[in-house]
Amino acid sequence: MTAAATVGQGPPYREVSDAYASLAVLKERVDHELVVFARTETALLEAVDPELKPVAEQLRAAIAVGKRLRAAFCYWGWLAAGREDSEDMVRASAAMELVHAAAVVHDDVIDRSGLRHGRPTAHRALIPRGGRGGEEAESTGRALAILLGDLLISWAGQLFSGCGLPGAYLNRARPLWARLARELVAGECLEVLRTGTSGDDPVGADSSLKIIRYKTAKYTVEHPLHIGALLGGAPPALLEVFSAYGVPLGEAFQLRDDLLGVFGAPDVTGKSNLDDIAGARPTVLLALARQRAGAAERSELRALLECPEPGREQLDRFREIAERTGARRRVEELIAVRGDAAAAAVDAGLLGGLLPAHAADALHVLARTALARAL
Repeated sequence: MTAAATVGQGPPYREVSDAYASLAVLKERVDHELVVFARTETALLEAVDPELKPVAEQLRAAIAVGKRLRAAFCYWGWLAAGREDSEDMVRASAAMELVHAAAVVHDDVIDRSGLRHGRPTAHRALIPRGGRGGEEAESTGRALAILLGDLLISWAGQLFSGCGLPGAYLNRARPLWARLARELVAGECLEVLRTGTSGDDPVGADSSLKIIRYKTAKYTVEHPLHIGALLGGAPPALLEVFSAYGVPLGEAFQLRDDLLGVFGAPDVTGKSNLDDIAGARPTVLLALARQRAGAAERSELRALLECPEPGREQLDRFREIAERTGARRRVEELIAVRGDAAAAAVDAGLLGGLLPAHAADALHVLARTALARAL
């Protein structure tokens, strides 16, 4: 594949000869747009009152790190529709990362997570220093983080609408923004409603899959692809290819994340591997472990999930049950099946003349990148 790309603000252009290198250059371009945008916006925020400096710092931190997969999917939706490289489109794609940053901040508040990318989460970092501590200080941190996440969502719409693309192009994609927000919030609400369910009515694997489909899969892969494609004027048949690719890949991405959440090393994942257990989150891994466990193991699982402060002993025991019941192996199988389905969708789109070869190459590479995270 050959693609033209730029680093920084514009030309000169340089040719990139393979999909991995092209995606690395795109990440640099998206990073640049986000840094410039956040620098401008946080300066305006701090100008309101110097006391807002810690909030501004956390806003910049919230977008500082990321694989930029959502931006890449959006950008390649545009190129797959037959469009050329465009700085305006890079800015539009970068808006997807602000949606993700907002979702992460809010998710960490909901889950009371302490670490993200190896650093304190926003609601922990925003706890006031000095003065009274305890629950009052923690409540202040949570409140500030919620407001920070709200502003990030606003930023996403602001960056998208001001990206520089013609208004007629933007109007083609605007309705999908409403759907993206609705489905993301629906998935989050379902997770909240079904978290901690135990006893005689545990959350099943199908229910857990529905949560990740709406909470993560669609806004991570399918919706960014659709937004990019709609901006480019793609036909409905191409959107169908992107759904056939995006939904299973997005589900596989979150299933891999759930495995990493329990079996991964915190110094690699950047977050605690006790969070899912401490929060009794309705992951597919937990649902399958419950479903396949015997009576004694189900009772032990319930006790593990009800432990107020689980530690290494509880984590090791949960891992043992997940391994012995075959729950971990089954999640790996679900990931593989969904990865194969995504690859098949790309191949079908290529053979059917809906996907150009360079876009098909990029989508295959993006799928491997999304699922290649090691435990």
